[in-house]
Amino acid sequence: MNDKKINLLRLDLQHFSQSMNAKDSVSAALAECFVTIEGNRYNFMQIIDFESNIKKTKTEVPILGKTGKGNKSTGWSGTFSGTAHYNQSIFRNLLYRFKETGEDIYFDIQVTNADPTSSVGRQTVIHKDCNSDGGVLAKFDANGEYLDEPIEGTFDDFEIPEKFSMLAGMQ
Repeated sequence: MNDKKINLLRLDLQHFSQSMNAKDSVSAALAECFVTIEGNRYNFMQIIDFESNIKKTKTEVPILGKTGKGNKSTGWSGTFSGTAHYNQSIFRNLLYRFKETGEDIYFDIQVTNADPTSSVGRQTVIHKDCNSDGGVLAKFDANGEYLDEPIEGTFDDFEIPEKFSMLAGMQ
């Protein structure tokens, strides 16, 4: 038997890990949304909620010596969706113009999240060359409280000119 005693240093893992402060969550309502159509910039204050997503296109790649295939990203596509109050005709006019002339109008959507309480600061994403999937032409609801409408489409490019800061403890 070995009579040597091994002393292990006990580490308090809580000392090394940090948690996010609640104040650093970003308020869902503190945002701005602007739409630029043919050089005209509109404050899209009617928007209730908005989300944009990017989906990578992947190709399966056969690899010699492996039974499975690898995956290589080969492109991407962007989509957006949201809900807006039914109280503007800007997008309906674009649909009407498309019906009359066949001209499809592209536009930009800029979204900024800015919660002054959070230490992460602001983030701005500009969705470029947006194209709507269609839209509501007319609507009513005799039993409703207010009218809203879905906003959906695609975008071909994006920029992130303002990015959230790293939270303390992330690095």
